[in-house]
Amino acid sequence: MGKPTGFIEFTRDIPTKRNVHERVKDYLEVEETLSKEKAVEQSSRCMDCGVPFCHSGCPLGNIIPDFNDAVYQKNWELAYDILISTNNFPEFTGRICPAPCESSCVLAINKPAVAIEAIERFIIEKAFEKGYVKPRIPQVRTGKKIAIIGSGPAGLAAASQLNKAGHTITVFERADAIGGLLRYGIPDFKLEKNVIDRRLKTMKEEGIIFKTNANVGVNVRVKDLMEEFDSILLCGGSTVPRDLDIKGRELKGVHFAMDFLSQQNKRNAKKTIKYDHAGNTYQQGEILATNKKVVVIGGGDTGSDCVGTSNRQKAASITQIEIMPMPPQKRAKNVSWLDVPMMLRTSSSHEEGCERTWSILTKEFIGNEKGELIGIKLVDIEWKEKDGKMGFDENLSTERIIPCDLVLLAMGFLHPERAEMLEELGVLLDEKGNIQAQNYQTQNPKVFAAGDMRRGQSLVVWAISEGREAARQIDLHLMGHTELEAKAVSRLDTQHKVVVG
Repeated sequence: MGKPTGFIEFTRDIPTKRNVHERVKDYLEVEETLSKEKAVEQSSRCMDCGVPFCHSGCPLGNIIPDFNDAVYQKNWELAYDILISTNNFPEFTGRICPAPCESSCVLAINKPAVAIEAIERFIIEKAFEKGYVKPRIPQVRTGKKIAIIGSGPAGLAAASQLNKAGHTITVFERADAIGGLLRYGIPDFKLEKNVIDRRLKTMKEEGIIFKTNANVGVNVRVKDLMEEFDSILLCGGSTVPRDLDIKGRELKGVHFAMDFLSQQNKRNAKKTIKYDHAGNTYQQGEILATNKKVVVIGGGDTGSDCVGTSNRQKAASITQIEIMPMPPQKRAKNVSWLDVPMMLRTSSSHEEGCERTWSILTKEFIGNEKGELIGIKLVDIEWKEKDGKMGFDENLSTERIIPCDLVLLAMGFLHPERAEMLEELGVLLDEKGNIQAQNYQTQNPKVFAAGDMRRGQSLVVWAISEGREAARQIDLHLMGHTELEAKAVSRLDTQHKVVVG
């Protein structure tokens, strides 16, 4: 504990954001990195609790009090070593993680939480600046070859860990660039793509092989992978979006959010957008919000990303609607410090301008004689408990049609694509459509699964955790033992005593 009185002397101070009027003119990152002085000050607020619940809140089990202390002592290299021991990609989580660790911060009982995410970003940026981030090339290769299908955060984390164990890793990505959701799902104003490229350069120097435009089951034969590799890890993500099956869904102007977002990321990368490319289909052509009345359906992060992108494309108006009630602005007293509270979150995109509404049901998309979207029929709803389950009643007096040129469906994702590849690999799906895998191993002992493909739609930090844990299980399977790090999982038992194991 670097400064015992730090949490008393200083209040929470997060990184500054670029001016709204300037940042909506480009796609550069909105948030800046903490200065050295601010990072030291903020790290001093950590109380080094007897029971650091932040460990439990973090899916990676980051050793947060220790790297906070190292930052306070201005020992940047030690801070980096502590952070990288549990997190392969702090530059990603330090930018786009909703920071469940901060929700579990004990200081947050009666004061603002420690700015853990901002400190994490400071550490990794300082590490790159100082040259601490170097290729970690294994001294000995095991002779085992592993194919990883999907290059999102789970696939990249697994590749990093398995390569460290000495295995030869090939990552297959069906898109034209590595990164998965990080590359074509998350807007540049939250994660500039040179941050990904910087990490990939190091991973390539470590000996990891990346293959793009490699769609397994389409232009890469499953049979060849089964013959060539000792193990296969599926990290393709949960990519089938939740649809809205109502009248007018077929109208021109109703699109999935991810099609809209990925198109803009490709424009930013100055890449040609192919509207009919297999695995990357934009059947209704170019999707732009410019001068349009935009309605975003879905109140989560993807919906927020659509708001920010629409603002930069100079939409005429933006309305974000959510079927669920408006979350509370403060943490409920009955939520334990191991649980992430359901609270109202206002993102940088919301700050840039949009109308937000809750408890709204979408009834119908309205079109003209040309098959173009011109409006959307909405109704207010009231949530009630019925027979022990939550349901809602429509307030029919509130039914109305609002003008709308573009609808973006940002209602989450259902499950992985049920491609023939999964059948050829001999894996089974659970009742939700995700891949069945016990200890990350499927019914085919040679095939493993991790990330959203296994657990369902989740956070980037969970995907990294899944990739690391799956790598450990693969290493154990191939070698009979493993020296890869295992995450210490903390939880509360029924008597509310802390259990580690």
